[in-house]
Amino acid sequence: MIYLDTNFLVDLVTVGSPGGRKISTWLEAGKSVATSAVAWSEFCNGPLSKAQKDAAFAVLDRQITDFTWREAEEAARLFNLSGRRRGSHADCMIAAAAIVSGMPLATFNGADFQRLTPFGLRLEG
Repeated sequence: MIYLDTNFLVDLVTVGSPGGRKISTWLEAGKSVATSAVAWSEFCNGPLSKAQKDAAFAVLDRQITDFTWREAEEAARLFNLSGRRRGSHADCMIAAAAIVSGMPLATFNGADFQRLTPFGLRLEG
């Protein structure tokens, strides 16, 4: 299973997008995709039609994981270890959800997440 960052969710509902093609390739190869409630919330901030939201939800097969105290503590750990950078807490939350679930994270914001790999985040190539 591969965890999707918000930008992959946006590409999922954008016709002809690179991320949409990549997700299709993963699904055709028998992999499944998931996301965190944090990334789902960012995605739902839109602009987004009901049809787009429903389509993304269907592709995810309802694999939107809750953000619990485990993820919250991991996000705080990542935030503190990575320098407490202003504006980075949501990324730490998304990374924490991937780490706790044991899944690699697919993102187009490699630079924002690469700094979290020394602390346990795996990025999907």
